[in-house]
Amino acid sequence: MQTKLQSKNSNIKKTAKRLLPLAGVIITLLVQVLVPDNSSHPVAKRPYYTTFLLALSAIPLISFVLSFFFNKIAEYLEHKGPFWLGATLVIVLINVITAKLALLPVIFFPSFDNILAIFVESWQLVLKCIFYSFKLLIFGVFWGVLAGFITGVFLGFSSKVYYWINPYIKLIGPIPATAWIPLVLTTFPTTFGASVFIIALAVWFPVQLMTSSGIQNTSKVYFEVGRTLGAGTFFQIFKIAVPAALPNIFQGVFNGICAAFIALMTAEMFGAKYGIGWYISWQKAMMVYSGVYAGLIMIALFCTVIITALFKVRKRLLGWQKGLVKW
Repeated sequence: MQTKLQSKNSNIKKTAKRLLPLAGVIITLLVQVLVPDNSSHPVAKRPYYTTFLLALSAIPLISFVLSFFFNKIAEYLEHKGPFWLGATLVIVLINVITAKLALLPVIFFPSFDNILAIFVESWQLVLKCIFYSFKLLIFGVFWGVLAGFITGVFLGFSSKVYYWINPYIKLIGPIPATAWIPLVLTTFPTTFGASVFIIALAVWFPVQLMTSSGIQNTSKVYFEVGRTLGAGTFFQIFKIAVPAALPNIFQGVFNGICAAFIALMTAEMFGAKYGIGWYISWQKAMMVYSGVYAGLIMIALFCTVIITALFKVRKRLLGWQKGLVKW
């Protein structure tokens, strides 16, 4: 009897945890609807934040229903439910401090309605800036990873190359890529090419550093066995050294992408016509801080999507590492 009672209580707790994300959205919606905004805030054309919360509430509601049919969804909600409730309460607190009570300067801390209005009313410009930044990032990261990988392989595999080249890399590599902007802008014929170079430079150093480190830390026994079995240099590099160094290479790519975002935002503030960094700089100059926050949200979402995609690739290529290395 006691075991059944404990099992019942356990099931009730699990069900309650699954409801927490929905409860958080409902609390956020009630505060937004029932508590009026301070009159010092400009009134948005439409209740964008309320509409957003109503649409958002469908996600936890549908997830809660599906959790009774899919174990993975149930486990996710039971694990992340308290976190999502806490996150929504933080958003409620920010909304109360800024929009409802106006405890902070209104010009610097706009309401959520005015921030979301940027995405709805200026969606064409927002999409154009996202596309421009995405194009810059893709080109910059591609050339940076390629150059970093090639440099890292040569440095890690060849002691002669390491002897002659590594001192120069130690001298140039630690210099922040953004410090080269004044020189690069006067060297390259277009701001697009200059921005790509700055991003590639920011990615190159961490990728080559981790690639060469991973290859150098590969057990010499593997290379000796390969040579004994008649493996040539190409085979030793791409069948022994690179696969063994893949965890380090991915770590370098992760660090490089984080550096690339810093370089991207900075490069776009100097002479770019579009882009998220340009948009933030322009909105700040116009004293439209709702646009500044909209740009920061774009950066956060942009970075999250790219990092998540990279995690998926890493998971597929390094499936043999599952349970051995934590990221």
